[in-house]
Amino acid sequence: MNGSLVVILTALNLEYEAVRERMTDPRLHRHPAGTRFETGRLGPSGCRVALGLVGKGNHPAAVLAERAIAEFSPAAVLFVGVAGALWPSIRLGDVVVASQVYAYHGGTSEDDGLKARPRAWEISHGAGQIAQHLIRSGAWALGLPDGGTPEVHFGPIAAGEVVQDSAVSEQARWVRQHYNDAVAIEMESAGVAQAGHLNRALPVVVVRGISDRADGTKTTTDGANWQPRAAANAAGFAVALAQELIADDTAGRPEPMERGGKARMGLSNTNIATGNARVGVQAGQIHGTVMIGAEPERPADLTAAIVELRDLLRRAHREHRLDEDTYAAAEAELDTASDCLEENTARSRRTLLVALKRFSGLVTDVAELAAKVASIVAVAKGLS
Repeated sequence: MNGSLVVILTALNLEYEAVRERMTDPRLHRHPAGTRFETGRLGPSGCRVALGLVGKGNHPAAVLAERAIAEFSPAAVLFVGVAGALWPSIRLGDVVVASQVYAYHGGTSEDDGLKARPRAWEISHGAGQIAQHLIRSGAWALGLPDGGTPEVHFGPIAAGEVVQDSAVSEQARWVRQHYNDAVAIEMESAGVAQAGHLNRALPVVVVRGISDRADGTKTTTDGANWQPRAAANAAGFAVALAQELIADDTAGRPEPMERGGKARMGLSNTNIATGNARVGVQAGQIHGTVMIGAEPERPADLTAAIVELRDLLRRAHREHRLDEDTYAAAEAELDTASDCLEENTARSRRTLLVALKRFSGLVTDVAELAAKVASIVAVAKGLS
């Protein structure tokens, strides 16, 4: 899994542009089958993203989500765009994060009528916790084009195969009868959620800005430019969420332990060598950093360790192992870390840890930097 990249998918061009405006130096990435993605970073110091356009409907969304997952092996997939509100308490411009996605068109036709055969996919626990924490903080809305802070709702979304623009149609009654807790309705999320489910429960988060009320007034709200405004609000939340997902992912996972506190290997291996042959290291399944010999000492002086980290960063840049944008972003995170050390408050220590995690996500391809920052993060965790 690529722990430093998030795939973001949209259905409409205006949704795509709302995300793309927040990317730094987007670059074309061609899939062999013809699909075009753009890769870049979310701002100068943000995580890496791959952005794709899937078009309307659950079926193309599922196919292209699967293609993006296979191509980029991301840490998570975000589906970002607009939707219609189903509850009167949800205002135009508000944001909905799907706690679960319903594919509401499944059913069986019998003599006494159509019976629902529900399908649903829930957001993963970890991603849901991060999303709700971000909702509570409200900081994600800083810099939105219209100013202010739209309300963010965490609840089910219904995804079907038609545009719903009526509150009294047969389909509207069907949704109310069988999916009456759904707070919004759209046409793609079920496909993306299914693709995530089929890839070992890859975290999938659906973020929708409310652009209409699905009640016959869509032409009016579209004419009032609610679609681009709602798309911008959804993109703002999604970008902040992607950063938090990556910061959480790069924190790493603890190794399984044997009794006595020793790390346990997941698989056993047998080495056989004959003649003058030598076997160095043979391993089965490995998670985390592999070190040969003694474990490096954890730095006692964080200030000195960050200075050393900065020297290693500059050397990697001089040797062209880091591009300009990544180097600048990593330097900025080290500046933040140094400032936090000087401040030395409970809040600054938490910010220090986040900055180091983001730095780690930026330099994963440079082995000595990744190893060095891992040891510093271990110490910083003890401070926060």
